[in-house]
Amino acid sequence: MTGRDRERIDALLQILERLRVEEYARHLCDWRRVIWTSLLSGVFRGLGFTLGVALLGALAALLVRNVVVENIPLIGGFLAEVIHAIQARM
Repeated sequence: MTGRDRERIDALLQILERLRVEEYARHLCDWRRVIWTSLLSGVFRGLGFTLGVALLGALAALLVRNVVVENIPLIGGFLAEVIHAIQARM
């Protein structure tokens, strides 16, 4: 093995140490830890999705309400008809 080869191997080892490959491999071998991590990440993704949709839905509702209140000729009339149709079916 030449000195250049040794330098390349050392550089690769440093990269692998920075990437924490050994810790990741240990993590993958512990199935309980993998399940727990996956469960928590799924719960938090679902929570984030739910909060995001709720916020965007609330903003959309406020925008629609303001459009109806402002009574923009075409859009306001159309939305008023839609709201009346929905209320009639309930």
